[in-house]
Amino acid sequence: MSTGHGRRHGKKHEEHEEHENHERWLVSAFDMMTLLFVLFVVLFAMSKVDEQKFAALASGMSEAFGAPVSAMQGSASNPDASVLDSLDAAVDVQIPPAPAAQESVDAAAAQAAAQEAARVAAEAKAEYDELAAARDAIDAALAAAGYADTARYEIDERGLVVHIVSDPVLFGPEEADLRPQGRDILDAVAPTLAGLSNRIGVEGHANHLPVTPGGRWPSNWELSAYRATTVVRYLAAAGIPQDRLSGTGYSDTRPLVPRTDPTAVTVNRRVDIVVVSNASAEATELLPGLDAPAQAAAAPAAPAQEGTHE
Repeated sequence: MSTGHGRRHGKKHEEHEEHENHERWLVSAFDMMTLLFVLFVVLFAMSKVDEQKFAALASGMSEAFGAPVSAMQGSASNPDASVLDSLDAAVDVQIPPAPAAQESVDAAAAQAAAQEAARVAAEAKAEYDELAAARDAIDAALAAAGYADTARYEIDERGLVVHIVSDPVLFGPEEADLRPQGRDILDAVAPTLAGLSNRIGVEGHANHLPVTPGGRWPSNWELSAYRATTVVRYLAAAGIPQDRLSGTGYSDTRPLVPRTDPTAVTVNRRVDIVVVSNASAEATELLPGLDAPAQAAAAPAAPAQEGTHE
């Protein structure tokens, strides 16, 4: 009869230490040998030059830089200067530039420039014709109103410039109120100006004579500016949209003729009406050249009587 619990306890197994692998260094050694092998293979591959690939590279460089590309082996006197030691002989790749291609590019550029020049010239001619037609219409209207030869015309890089001598037609000496003749002149030119799409600039100019000390005007600046704005107001009332009008006074800073000219006192005292060109800047630069024959053919104005004041 057993005095225990009827259970037999098994014998406890003895735990052993894990066996240490003393050959793990072989794995690292093999890895290092593999990497060294790969390194030497890459170095060997880099030392070999493919002649066809080199020729293709040389051709590409020649096309890019426009000059022959030559690769030669080093001479015996300088063995360290060898460029392609692996090649059996010198590789001389002479790729001449492609003159035909460059000539084609130059020809295309020249053709484009010629076409642009022709376009600008055509634009300038069309703009000049429109401004000349406006000039002829204004001149005819002045002649019909009985004021022939009261204006001078020129077409410059700004557009059509109508020079109207202010004394005694538009304004009296040192006055900025329109005379009856001045209203008639502006009534004659206003319909033509209103029918244009161009902006209209009005410029007041004075001669070199000073204003009367203690008079109405501190200087010719105020007088020329007031004359310009007087004309602007009149043209606006005649039906020209105000957003197309502008007025500027220049005093005596922009004379039409030199002070030594016998007509300087009366001719430089004037109001200019400028029909501003709608053409591009490149085309407007050509307008003075187109107007040169007309200026050469224009007869000079007869000398006017000198005044004693602006």
